[in-house]
Amino acid sequence: MGSRSKTDLAYIAGFLDGDGSLMIQLKKRSDSKKGVRIMFTICFYQDTRHEKPLHWIKSVLGIGYLSRRNDGMSELRINGYDQVENILTDLLPFIRFKKKQAEILLDSVKLIKSNKDKKSLKKLVDNIVAIQQENYATRKKRSKSELLSLLGLTP
Repeated sequence: MGSRSKTDLAYIAGFLDGDGSLMIQLKKRSDSKKGVRIMFTICFYQDTRHEKPLHWIKSVLGIGYLSRRNDGMSELRINGYDQVENILTDLLPFIRFKKKQAEILLDSVKLIKSNKDKKSLKKLVDNIVAIQQENYATRKKRSKSELLSLLGLTP
């Protein structure tokens, strides 16, 4: 990641506040111990006809992958513990409307990087639910009990 001006970071944070999302996802995977992969994601969305800002954001941040969806939208996704942590740490002073989600996501990254015991995973589930409650959702999300079950944390 190259050097980024405060102006660039403020612009990107504003874009995230308006046309972005912060997510913690649990993806089923057969190649992991628990059969689940924990994914941390920052995503920026834009109408494909006007996707040029997404290319600029990718260039400034030096990371991410851009894809065009079938519904006429483009998205820039940034995944990974370290990448999400570094970018959100830089953007946090400028984020206004999604500050709570950003703080929860940063807390979750630190939690998972330091420990993946049952207590940490239960706290992660609480954080996922908290972010879901803050986010606008167009489709049903997993409930707390479904998340706990997916991580093997139910009796």
